[in-house]
Amino acid sequence: MRVRSSGAVLVGFLLPFLFPAAASGLAQSRPPAAPKREVADTYFGKVLTDPYRWMERPTSQNPQFLSWLRRQNAHTRDVLDRLPDRPTLQARLSELADITTTVPQVFLADRRWFYLKLRPGEQTPKLYVRDVATARERMLLDPDTLPGRENSHWAIDYVVPAPDGRLVVYGASLGGSERTTLYVLDAITGRRLPDSISRVQFGAVAWAADGRSFAYNRLNAASDTNPALRYRNSAAFRHVIGRPVAGDELLLARDSTPSVPLEPDDFPTVIPVEGSAYVYSVVFHGVRREITLYAARASDLRGPTTPWRKLADVEDGVVAADFHGNDVYLLTHEGAPRFNVLRIRADALDLGAAEVVVPEGPSVLTGLAVAKDGLYVQELEGGLGRVRRVPFGRSVAGTPIPLPNEGAIASIAADRRQPGVLFPLESWVRSRLWYHYAPAHGQPRNTGVLESAPVDVSGYVSIEAEVPSHDGIMVPLSIVYRKDLARDGSSPALLDGYGAYGVTEDPYFSSTRLAWLERGGVYAVAHVRGGGEHGKAWHLAGKGATKPNTWKDFIACAEYLVREGYTSPKRLAGTGTSAGGILIGRAITDRPDLFRAAVPRVGVMNALRTEHEPGGPANIPEFGTTATEEGFRGLEEMDAVGHVKPGVGYPAVLLTAGVNDSRVEAWQPAKMAAVLQERSSSGHPVLLLVGFDAGHGMGLTKAQRVEEMADIYGFLLWQLGISAPRAPP
Repeated sequence: MRVRSSGAVLVGFLLPFLFPAAASGLAQSRPPAAPKREVADTYFGKVLTDPYRWMERPTSQNPQFLSWLRRQNAHTRDVLDRLPDRPTLQARLSELADITTTVPQVFLADRRWFYLKLRPGEQTPKLYVRDVATARERMLLDPDTLPGRENSHWAIDYVVPAPDGRLVVYGASLGGSERTTLYVLDAITGRRLPDSISRVQFGAVAWAADGRSFAYNRLNAASDTNPALRYRNSAAFRHVIGRPVAGDELLLARDSTPSVPLEPDDFPTVIPVEGSAYVYSVVFHGVRREITLYAARASDLRGPTTPWRKLADVEDGVVAADFHGNDVYLLTHEGAPRFNVLRIRADALDLGAAEVVVPEGPSVLTGLAVAKDGLYVQELEGGLGRVRRVPFGRSVAGTPIPLPNEGAIASIAADRRQPGVLFPLESWVRSRLWYHYAPAHGQPRNTGVLESAPVDVSGYVSIEAEVPSHDGIMVPLSIVYRKDLARDGSSPALLDGYGAYGVTEDPYFSSTRLAWLERGGVYAVAHVRGGGEHGKAWHLAGKGATKPNTWKDFIACAEYLVREGYTSPKRLAGTGTSAGGILIGRAITDRPDLFRAAVPRVGVMNALRTEHEPGGPANIPEFGTTATEEGFRGLEEMDAVGHVKPGVGYPAVLLTAGVNDSRVEAWQPAKMAAVLQERSSSGHPVLLLVGFDAGHGMGLTKAQRVEEMADIYGFLLWQLGISAPRAPP
C-alpha cells in the first residue's frame, strides 16, 4: 500500500491537478430527479412528510429505485470521469495501494498463526497459516479461486481456527453482501471439508477443546426470503465435523431456552473453554456493547434444556469476557467509567462475588486476552496504546509490558496453550508491524508477519490537540500534515469523525492517504463524544438525547482548524462513515457556511427511519426509537434529511451507497441526495456514487477501494479549488 517517495516517482503525479475554471462546467447537467410520493407520519402530535418512502422497499424488489440509482450513478460517473487529472490521481493511488502487504488481524492456535494477507498485485486478501517455530508461511485459501463468482467477487469475512490449529473455520460472501456461508478447511492439507453452513454472518464460532465440533450462531432462515427478518431470532447450534448440518444440535433460541430469556434482536452464542469444567453463553443485545453472561457445567450441556446460570446482566456493564480454568475475567464500566477488570468463579451466584483484578486508572481499559502465562489487558491513554500483564490468581494492577515505540494498538490476541500476547503497533505516520511478547523474551519481538512500508514519511507529522467544544468540554483532535505546511488558511483539509457505540478512532497508517498529504492536504480526526476515547462517560455524552454533542464537537474541531490557520472554510471538507453519517450530515446542515464540501460514506442520513431497516431495531439502544416521545425528539434532531431546508446554500456533497449493504441500506444516502439536489441553492454539485457489487465497505477488492478513493479525492480537490500541486516534502 505504500511507495518510497522520490522526485522521480512523483513527477507524473505532481502535474497540475485541475483548475476550477476547467472543471466549472462538469456539474452543470442535472442529476435525475427522484419521483415523489408523499407519506405523512404523526409523531406525538407532530406531522412529518416523507416524499421518498418508496425507496425503502428492499432494493431487490424495487426496480424503480434500482433504475434511479443506476441513472444517478451514471450522472456521477459522467462528472467524476471528466475531471482532467483523475486518471493521474487514480494511477498514484493504485501505486500507493499496491506497494506493500496488509495483515489486519492474526488468530492464534497452539503453534500456528492464521491471518488474511493482501500482497502487492493481488485484489483480495488470502488466508495464510504460519508455523511459529519455523516462521514458514503457507497459503491455505485464495478466494479468487472459489466457484460461483459470475459478475461478483468472493471475500473471506472471518477466520476461526480450532485450538490445535489442525482445522480452521472461515466465512465467505459475495460482493460485500456479508451473506456469509461457513466452511471448514484442513490446515494441514489445505483441503476443504464437505461441511458448509449458510447464514453464519458474524463469525461467532467457538471450537470444542478436541477440535471435533464447534458452536455457532446462525441467522433466521426466514431472512432468505424476507430481508426485514435478517437479524431477528438468530439461534446458537452445535456442529460436529462430518455430520449433516440438518442434524446440528440446537443450543439456544428464543422461546426454546427457559433459562436464557431472549429478545428478537438478541444474538446468543455458546463458548466451550479448554481446561474448564464449565461452558459459557454470551448474549449480545443488538449493537450494545454490554453483554449478558451465563455459565453451565459442561457435563450439563444438553441443548435448550441446559440449566444456565446468569453471571452478569446488561446493567453490570460488562463489555468483554475471557476464561481461564473455572475463572472468568470481565471488563466492565459499572462504577468505573474508564473500566476495570473483575475476576469471578464460574460457580458464583452473582457478580457480587467478583474481585477487582485491575482497578480503574487514568487510562481507558479497552480489551483483555487470556494466555497460558496470565491475563493481558489492553489500554488507551492520550491516543496511545498500552498492554499490561496480570499473573493468574493475583488481585494486582499487573505490569506494563515494554513497547518498541509509541503508537496505537488496535487489538490484542493470546492463546491458552502458549505464553505471551500478539499485537499490532502503528501510528498516523508509521506503518503497522506485528509484535509478540512473552515473559521469557523480556521485550516484544517483531514477528515478521509484516514488513515496514517502503515509503518515506519523514516529511509528514502528526499532532494531538485538544479543542474546546460548545460547552467547554475539551475534545481530542488528531492532525496529520506535511512538515512544510504554511498555516495561512490556504491548505485543503479533510476532517473525519464517527462518534458512536463507544468505538475509539485509533490512529492508523494508510498509504493511500499520502495521495492527499502529498498535495498539501491536511487530514484530521475529531474524537467526538459518542466514541470511547475517554471511556463510558464519553460514549454516554454522545448517544440518544445527548447525540447533538457529536456533531457540535465536530463543528468545534472544524472551527479550530480554521482558527489555527490549517485551512479555511472554502478549503475545508468533512466526512463520516456509517453512523458517522449522522455527524457529517448534521454538521453541514447546522453550519453549511463552515464546509465547502462533504463526503458521507454509506452513512445514516435519515435517522428517523433507521429502525425500519433489517438491522435497525438492534440500533435502538444507541439512537432511540420513535415509539417514545423522548426517542422521537432525539431521532428528529439527528435526522440530516429532515434538516435540509429549501433555499439554503449547502456545500458540495458526494454521497456513497452500496446496493448490497445490509447495515445502512442504500435508501439512506439516496434520500439525502434527492433532497439536497432539490433544495440546495448553492449551485454546488450533489452526487450519489453507488456500488453495485459492494456493501458496507467490507469485502471490497483493492481496485474497488482505489477507484472510490480516486473519486473522493478527485471530487474534493476539484471542489476545494486546488489548482496546483505541491513539490514533494
